[in-house]
Amino acid sequence: MAKFGEAMRGLMVFIQDIRACKSKEAEMKRINKELANIRSKFKNEKLDGYQKKKYVCKLLFIFLLGIDIDFGYQEAVNLLSSLKFSEKQIGYLFVSVIFGSNHELMPLVIQSIKLDLQSSNPVYVTLAMQCAANIASKEMASQVGPEIPKLIVAGHSSHQVKQTASLCLVKLLRIDPKAISHSAYAPRFIQLINDKHIGVVTASCSLIIEGARAEPEAYRACVSTAAQRLHRIVTSTQADLHDYMYYFIPAPWLSILLLRLIQMFPSPSEDDALTRARLVESIEDILNRSQDPSKSKKVQHSNAKNAVLFEAIKVIIHLESESQLQVRACNILGSFLGVKETNLRYLAMEHLGYLAVLGFSHDPVKKHQSTVISSLKTERDVSVRKRAVDLLYAMCDHSNAEVVVKELLDYLKTKADYTIREELVLKIAILAEKFAPDSEWYVNTMLNLIRWAGDYVSEEVWHRVIQVIINREDVQGYAAKTCFESLQASACHETMINVGAYILGEFGNLIAGDDRSKPEVQLKLLHSTYHLVSVHTKTLLLTTYMKFINLFPEIKPQVIKILGQDSQARSDDVEVQQRALEYMRLATVASPDLLASVLEEMPPFPEKGSTLLAKLKKKDPKQALIHQDKPGLETDNCRIEQIDPKKNGPIGSQNLTDGHIMGGAGGGSDTLVDVLGLGELQDTFASAGFGMATAAPPLDENRLTPGWEAGFKIFLFKNSGILFEDDSIQIGIKSEYKENLGRLTVFYGNKSGSPIINFSADVDFPEGPEEQLKVISKPTENVIESSAQLQQLITVECVSAFTDAPRLKIKFTCGGVPKLLVLKLPLLLNKFLEASVMDTNNFFERWKALGERPEQEAQEIFLAQKPMDAAANKNKLSGFGLSVLTGVDPNATNFVSAGIFNTSTARIGCLVRLEPNMQIKKYRLTIRTTNPLVSKHVRQLLLPEF
Repeated sequence: MAKFGEAMRGLMVFIQDIRACKSKEAEMKRINKELANIRSKFKNEKLDGYQKKKYVCKLLFIFLLGIDIDFGYQEAVNLLSSLKFSEKQIGYLFVSVIFGSNHELMPLVIQSIKLDLQSSNPVYVTLAMQCAANIASKEMASQVGPEIPKLIVAGHSSHQVKQTASLCLVKLLRIDPKAISHSAYAPRFIQLINDKHIGVVTASCSLIIEGARAEPEAYRACVSTAAQRLHRIVTSTQADLHDYMYYFIPAPWLSILLLRLIQMFPSPSEDDALTRARLVESIEDILNRSQDPSKSKKVQHSNAKNAVLFEAIKVIIHLESESQLQVRACNILGSFLGVKETNLRYLAMEHLGYLAVLGFSHDPVKKHQSTVISSLKTERDVSVRKRAVDLLYAMCDHSNAEVVVKELLDYLKTKADYTIREELVLKIAILAEKFAPDSEWYVNTMLNLIRWAGDYVSEEVWHRVIQVIINREDVQGYAAKTCFESLQASACHETMINVGAYILGEFGNLIAGDDRSKPEVQLKLLHSTYHLVSVHTKTLLLTTYMKFINLFPEIKPQVIKILGQDSQARSDDVEVQQRALEYMRLATVASPDLLASVLEEMPPFPEKGSTLLAKLKKKDPKQALIHQDKPGLETDNCRIEQIDPKKNGPIGSQNLTDGHIMGGAGGGSDTLVDVLGLGELQDTFASAGFGMATAAPPLDENRLTPGWEAGFKIFLFKNSGILFEDDSIQIGIKSEYKENLGRLTVFYGNKSGSPIINFSADVDFPEGPEEQLKVISKPTENVIESSAQLQQLITVECVSAFTDAPRLKIKFTCGGVPKLLVLKLPLLLNKFLEASVMDTNNFFERWKALGERPEQEAQEIFLAQKPMDAAANKNKLSGFGLSVLTGVDPNATNFVSAGIFNTSTARIGCLVRLEPNMQIKKYRLTIRTTNPLVSKHVRQLLLPEF
């Protein structure tokens, strides 16, 4: 090594010089000097391998300093064919670090790798496979992938080569799962599980796991081999695996891989009793060892032991039918709930949640209910409290539902974290419906839920409450009475107003006999909230007033007076205005019989599955499966019962509609008109001279938000600014671009007086640029406090030319009102445009060459749409990303510009000529590029700006 270090003395001196620089300018000066020296050396064809290695090393170091390298690639590739290890090593290192998957010299690299794979020197073979794994492109997987399995199964391959080959193939299979013939090699790979070398076994297990994801059937036979090898490891003594004992735990990493491999396939059947017996014995031994006194006080010992234990418990869950193992696992996990280590408490609750779903272990899990509830109240770590909520949800059944729901409500009311409140509300609603002891308890629970967490109660939740009440006659009167009392509170959330308005509009007559809730009082109470609510709730209140005409004909004049108020007819919102006028017309023109038919009580909803589980599935798929009914399942925890909705019975026995609450009996429409049963009579009233009101349409994710274009246009010439702004939110963007890469920072500011919740922002490609643009957006927090700001980082790579920008879909709830914004993300083609400087001869030479192919030119003669200001035109062209070339065009009034569009697949030259005619107020705009699509798109972008 001393000789090698001495030979690389020039590199070490260069590194020392860089470290000694006291300013950025001095560092760049030294780097530029070295680059000039290396460039001149490379022009000398007499360089030997050592000199190439030295200069390539320097280029690599310069690249790692953040300086782009545009030469030396061929010299680095030449080093791959060297017979000296140090030179070949540097070549492969340079290629692995600097070359992208689409580099123009990649075919030569692949050819060198394939040659080295056939070498008899295992070191060269290993270097080649490491490079292939580091690059791991689609082309690499297809051309090199088929060669790797041959090294794995070859009898002459060393242990090191087999290990490296297995891990290399794992990486290539993740890129292209079909890179090899799995059916041909799977039996040979499975045999490696019995190899004497533990390192080879560990690598082969990773390979089999990856292969099984691509073709499970080809690797199904590995279960018995894996169980046998696991049994040998678990039952071995310290002397047997002396070199692979990690703090007294035998080969923990291999044990975990074998346990994961077993979980990828169905548990061994009764026909394979030997495999199942070995597996059960191995797991029992792991459980026994977990209870033994620790042989070391070091944290590495406990970490390794617990890692194997938790993976073994996952196998117990996978086996399902081993009741004794399930009970033992519950007891062991229960002992972890009180330990000091946060990670152990978290994992214990997570795995207890999985066990709670199984029939044999549900009751043993419930024994720890008090401990989990205590943890929910006292635990400091938010992630552990989240797991405690999940575990209580999983262990809930008819026997403990009242206690569990009460504790979850208390937690929601006092200290629940904002990030989990919506999911917690959803879980409480599901448990209350499924395990309600009686209808009144369900109504009380759900109204308390709405009262305490109105901002986090989604539409699906309160829609479901109304569905249940409509489908159960025995609870309708009680629900009306409770809603009426809730609306009398001094501070009533808008969601409660929605529920109260709907219930009183349907069943207010059931409580009208009491002077405290007579029709006039109900109308006055509801209308007292009218000026406080959103447009959506106002439309629902107007519909309730119309329902009152049918329920209480004596207050019809009062309703008509409200509908006829100037504030309704002159409302700023078209929906409120139209609805008030049409309802006014309906109340005054239609006969009593027709009104009674139109405004009759809602019929029961058809019996379908609840939408709450479907919504929970989107947030947490594993949790959604816990209380999901399955046909034919008849356990105490989850039973399907067909009960007449007219009869009293468990709320959970009803499988009601998953349609929108505003739908009619068929659940097929989302308009408020259908709630009133007006759909079939629309033509009748149309002939009478007025149309029918419709509710606000559902949020359309495929429609751009009105006003999106104003903010989008400013980004044609700028990289920062306000993209969109309304009363509740302001969205700003700051972006920077370099060649074909870009980075955008999106700022979301809360302008409202209340927190924004359920916030999400995702980039979507509705019409196609997904293959041309690679966009990665980081997830954001889902709460923005009032007057606070949230940032989101978006990185983008331009792969090829594109014409349409991706969309930014922003969803949130503000003041109890869900909102959706669909905006175009200002990712325009010119953002990847790099200005290019050239003289007169060079410009017109290229201009003439591009003009030889008519499809490469896009030209337009058009009237000036804006003042013909030379300075403004120059600023627009430079802001677009082009260089404005002065003194190039013979006509001094003309503008000529040049630039290069950077993509990862090509560099597209672009020349622009703008010729103004001041006399007739016209322009001629000509764009010539090497890509016809780009020419037309640049013309489309620039035309409206002049």
